[in-house]
Amino acid sequence: MGEGRGREAGGGAEREPELESEPAVAVEAVMSVQVVSAAAAAKVPEVELKDLSPSEAEPQLGLSTAAVSAMAPPAGGGDPEAPAPAAERPPAPGPGSGPAAALSPAAGKVPQASAMKRSDPHHQHQRHRDGGEALVSPDGTVTEAPRTVKKQIQFADQKQEFNKRPTKIGRRSLSRSISQSSTDSYSSAASYTDSSDDETSPRDKQQKNSKGSSDFCVKNIKQAEFGRREIEIAEQEMPALMALRKRAQGEKPLAGAKIVGCTHITAQTAVLMETLGALGAQCRWAACNIYSTLNEVAAALAESGFPVFAWKGESEDDFWWCIDRCVNVEGWQPNMILDDGGDLTHWIYKKYPNMFKKIKGIVEESVTGVHRLYQLSKAGKLCVPAMNVNDSVTKQKFDNLYCCRESILDGLKRTTDMMFGGKQVVVCGYGEVGKGCCAALKAMGSIVYVTEIDPICALQACMDGFRLVKLNEVIRQVDIVITCTGNKNVVTREHLDRMKNSCIVCNMGHSNTEIDVASLRTPELTWERVRSQVDHVIWPDGKRIVLLAEGRLLNLSCSTVPTFVLSITATTQALALIELYNAPEGRYKQDVYLLPKKMDEYVASLHLPTFDAHLTELTDEQAKYLGLNKNGPFKPNYYRY
Repeated sequence: MGEGRGREAGGGAEREPELESEPAVAVEAVMSVQVVSAAAAAKVPEVELKDLSPSEAEPQLGLSTAAVSAMAPPAGGGDPEAPAPAAERPPAPGPGSGPAAALSPAAGKVPQASAMKRSDPHHQHQRHRDGGEALVSPDGTVTEAPRTVKKQIQFADQKQEFNKRPTKIGRRSLSRSISQSSTDSYSSAASYTDSSDDETSPRDKQQKNSKGSSDFCVKNIKQAEFGRREIEIAEQEMPALMALRKRAQGEKPLAGAKIVGCTHITAQTAVLMETLGALGAQCRWAACNIYSTLNEVAAALAESGFPVFAWKGESEDDFWWCIDRCVNVEGWQPNMILDDGGDLTHWIYKKYPNMFKKIKGIVEESVTGVHRLYQLSKAGKLCVPAMNVNDSVTKQKFDNLYCCRESILDGLKRTTDMMFGGKQVVVCGYGEVGKGCCAALKAMGSIVYVTEIDPICALQACMDGFRLVKLNEVIRQVDIVITCTGNKNVVTREHLDRMKNSCIVCNMGHSNTEIDVASLRTPELTWERVRSQVDHVIWPDGKRIVLLAEGRLLNLSCSTVPTFVLSITATTQALALIELYNAPEGRYKQDVYLLPKKMDEYVASLHLPTFDAHLTELTDEQAKYLGLNKNGPFKPNYYRY
C-alpha cells in the first residue's frame, strides 16, 4: 500500500512483489517424560505430547452530493454500531495435534530407562558406562537409577515431522524470477493455503464456484470457506469501512459504477471490495503484487461472485495475464480505476487507450503510481481526473508510518528469526515509512543509521537521535540494509559486493527497483532458497547475503500488516471513488487532485469510537476567534501534521 505497502513500479521487471515466508516445522507440545523408579521397574515409561492452546501544490477537491451524503451520520444519530463479532476461526490442523500425538514407546523405539532383562551373570552389579549404577532386583530385572539416565529420547513422529523441513535447492536457474518455493503453501501470514503438491498453474485449471460461474482464476476455489473466516475477522478491525457500508448502502452511491481494481488481495481488500459491491458497484480485480495474495481470500471472493484473477506466486507473465483478464471482457467496460502502483493504468494506456473515453477517474494510493500520474499530467497525456490518495494525511500518517512501524519487525522475524538487540541497521530514506522502521528498530535495541537526500528529512533523523551517513560509509559493517525510498538502484551491485557475510537485505518501499537484484543473477553467484521468500546469494569466496522477497515489499510479502490501519486507507479509497464517480461534469479537469481536508478528518473520526475517544467541541466564541467552522475542517491545506 503506497510507499509502505504498495506494489512494484514500472511493469514487469519493475514491480513490487508479494512474499511469504515458509516457517520451519514447529512442535507445539509439552513433553512429559515419566522415569520409573526401581520399585516400578517393570513399567514402560510413557512419552506424551499435549496440545497447547495458543512537489507543486496540487488542486484540491470539492465534495459531490453523494460523497457528502455518504459522510452524513445515520438518521438515528450517534456512533455507528460495531459489526457483530464473527465466529472464531478454528485452529488449523497440524502435525502433532490430535489423538495421534500420544505416542507409544514401542512405535518410536524409545530406549527404556527403567527395565532391561539380564542376559548374562556379570550384569548383576556393574557400573553403567554413563556413570550411573545398575541395580538387580530379586526377580533378575536390571534397573538404572533415574539420575544416571543420559540416553537421548526419540519420539515416534520425530523423523516424520522434521523431514518436512525444506532442503537446500542448490544453484537455481538464473532465468527464473520466481523460485519453486514461491508458490509453496506455507505462509508466514498464517494463510490457509493448500498444502498439496499440485504445481498446476491456475490458468490451466477449470474451476467453478457453487453458482456455476467460472469468471475467475484463483489457486483453489475449495479454500473459500477459510477465506470467508479471514474476511469476517478483518471486518471487526475495520470499523470505518463497515460504518460507511451501513450508512450509504441504502442510497447506492456507486450504482452503475464498474470498477476495475489492481491492489493487494488480502482479507482487508476483500472487505473494501464487498463494501463497494454493497454500495452498488460491479468490480473486477487483479493483484498488484505477485507475492501478497492470500489464496483463500481470493477463493472466498470468487465464491461470492467477484471476478478475481490472482494467486500467490504468480510469474511476470501471469501478472499481466490477470490484469488483462480483468480489463478485456466482452460486454463489460470499466468506468473507474482503483490502482496501487500504476500497473493497471499503464496496461490500459498501452493496450486499450480507447477505454479512457468512458472512464470517469482514477484513484491511486501508492507513491510510485502517483509519480506516474504526475508524469502523465506534466506530459499532457493524462486524459481523466485522478485522485492522489497516497498523499492524503490519513494515508501518510497512518498507513505509511504506523503500519510500517509494526510490520517491519514482523517481516524480519518471520523470515530470519533474528534478534535485533545490538544489530547495526541502515535505513535508506527517512520519509514516513523510514520513520516507522527506524522507530521500531531503535526500540528493539538496534544501532540505526539513516541515509537521506532531503535536508529536512535528514535533520529530522538527526533530531530523532539517528546518525546520518552515506551508504558507502557503513555498508561493510551493518547487519541489515532496509530500503524505503521509492527510488531505483539505491543498493547497487557495488554495495552488495562490499557487504559483510550474512548481511540481510530487504525493501520496505513500494517498488522492487530499489535493490539491484538483476545484477545478482550472474553465473558466478549461487542462489539458494532457504525458505519461502528467503534466498542466500553466495559469492565465489563463500560470502553470502540474505535477500528477502527478492527485493520486493517485505511486510505484505513475508508477513501481514495491521488490519485497523488498512481500514483507514480503504475508507479513504472508497470515499474518493464515490466523489469522482458522482462529481458533475467539469468539476475535475484532467489533472491529479488531493483529497480535501474535510474528508481526511471524517475518515479519522470514524475510527475514534474504537478507542472510546471523545472529541472536544469548539464553542461558538472559540470558533469565531479561530475563524473556523465548528464542524471543520480544522486545519488549512498547507498544514503539516
